[in-house]
Amino acid sequence: MTRVLLVDDQAVVRAGFRVMLELARDLTVVGEAADGAAALAVARATVPDVVLMDVRMPAMDGVAATRALRREPALSSCRVIVLTTFDDDEYVFGALAAGASGFLLKDVGADELRAAVRTVAAGGSLLSPAVTGRVIEALVTRRDPVPVRPERLDVLTAR
Repeated sequence: MTRVLLVDDQAVVRAGFRVMLELARDLTVVGEAADGAAALAVARATVPDVVLMDVRMPAMDGVAATRALRREPALSSCRVIVLTTFDDDEYVFGALAAGASGFLLKDVGADELRAAVRTVAAGGSLLSPAVTGRVIEALVTRRDPVPVRPERLDVLTAR
């Protein structure tokens, strides 16, 4: 049984995701939270396998909450899927840098959502098709991630 925590500031959104997930026999919702700070407390109490995390919330946003959750030793096996209506690059790259294993838009279908939870719970990662191209482009077009510092060249001999 995969244990899921729902984090979204809108109760109706959490209720909708709960129904989508609990139609599957292998998924169960173990808790809900309306902001990132509450999500950390609920995660500590329930130790979910997967957290579905909204980005824009009061008190603590989803990126900060993901970062904090990933730093908790007791929650090291917990994986995060960020779910949002915003496919802004700042949110996509911020969520991934914070340690999210997935990024989906909230218009995801029930079957796709359940498959995403299973994929991430099994150790996989995923991106919404709407943002995948931009992530690949950013990786392909970026410059050398470790620039050579001139002072490091000083240790080389003339030979």
